[in-house]
Amino acid sequence: MKQFVDQQKAFFNTQTTKNTSFRIKQLDTLQAVLKENETLLNEAIYTDFKKSEFDTYVSELALLYSDIKEAKRNIKKWSRRKRVSTNLLNFPANSYIIPEPLGVCLVIGAWNYPYQLSFAPVVAALAAGNTVILKPSELPSKTSEVMAKLVNGNFDPNVFKVIEGGVSETTELLKQNFDKIFFTGSTKVGKIVYKAAAENLIPVTLEMGGKSPAFVTEDCNLKMTVKRMMWAKFLNAGQTCIAPDYVMVHEKVREEFLELAKAEIEEEQFQFENHNYVQIINDDNFDRLNSLIKQDQVYYGGNMEKEKRYIQPTILQNVSFEDPVMQEEIFGPILPVIGYDNIDEVITEVRKFPKPLSCYVFTNNKKTKRKILNEVSFGGGAINDAVMHISNPKLPFGGVGQSGIGNYHGKAGFDCFTHYKSILDKPTWLELPIKYYPHTNRKLKWIKRMMKFQ
Repeated sequence: MKQFVDQQKAFFNTQTTKNTSFRIKQLDTLQAVLKENETLLNEAIYTDFKKSEFDTYVSELALLYSDIKEAKRNIKKWSRRKRVSTNLLNFPANSYIIPEPLGVCLVIGAWNYPYQLSFAPVVAALAAGNTVILKPSELPSKTSEVMAKLVNGNFDPNVFKVIEGGVSETTELLKQNFDKIFFTGSTKVGKIVYKAAAENLIPVTLEMGGKSPAFVTEDCNLKMTVKRMMWAKFLNAGQTCIAPDYVMVHEKVREEFLELAKAEIEEEQFQFENHNYVQIINDDNFDRLNSLIKQDQVYYGGNMEKEKRYIQPTILQNVSFEDPVMQEEIFGPILPVIGYDNIDEVITEVRKFPKPLSCYVFTNNKKTKRKILNEVSFGGGAINDAVMHISNPKLPFGGVGQSGIGNYHGKAGFDCFTHYKSILDKPTWLELPIKYYPHTNRKLKWIKRMMKFQ
């Protein structure tokens, strides 16, 4: 591991990656490799958990192509030095900021969207002029294998390399002295990564999760609300870090919400055979999800087949904030529905949880929208939609508190892997004497006057 890192450090120090044309060439290569091997990518992810070609393109590859396009279009602009004004105390001088890459970066990908959550931070890192070592999740083993094959067969390992493996390989990588670590995964593992990075004072971006709430008010467009939410919740069988984890529905529309949700799920027919549903990633997660389903709370669904790692989209009713299903992020196709009468009371309950990655508000009431946005802290979200905010590269994506540190996508991704070097550039033909000895009351008065014009 040390050899791989040292080789990338040596290459980075040649200054080659600071050339924007070089960066664009790397992104061109990545785009071409993905496009030319879509069939291979589709086969691998289907083998791992029956993800269809349609869902793989929509929720993984399309987002990557968008990220690459956005980066290539803006790299030169983002990389330029930026002039800023100079204060009176430093007259005469010029002031400017130079964006510079951090160096050798470690990206640790997640299993639930193995292509998108592995390559999206890589796109940002390469665009910013860094070199990258990618460690994909080992859980979807075929996707990890195909990523290693495609990257290591098409990129200079001094620029971009994939290293496969499990806990032991990741642990060894975390011992190396990277210039940046980017991690996507659970809060539990994120703490391990953060602690390891602290040993060498390595800057870290952590993209994690949490119990992302959804609010449904009595004045929303209920039919559209249900349609959008059921898609967002059961996409990828609920194995989505920004999926609505639970929904709070006003009592005036709770029964209708449940009826419409049931009808929508039945209309969509989430099944492997329909190519619109996926397996639970492994037996451990299957068993964990199974334990969260209490049959006396099942309004719809609840059927499962362990040998196929299949859990039917399930809606739970009569759920309280104290129930086991509300004590951890679900990360599966289970949607608890909590009725409410008073919006302040449920906001108070939501704020007892750690700050979530996302929040969704379904309402046509501007006052209610503003209230929730102002009073609930979360990474990002949507009004009258769910999950789709991730598809806009102009919106920084990231968590807050235990759901994450830092953000990326678009310009925010470039910033994530960039140091902004501040420069005061001063000529030598003039130097005001007021800061030098001897200190006098007159000089102090002049300094105070000048400070008023800062």
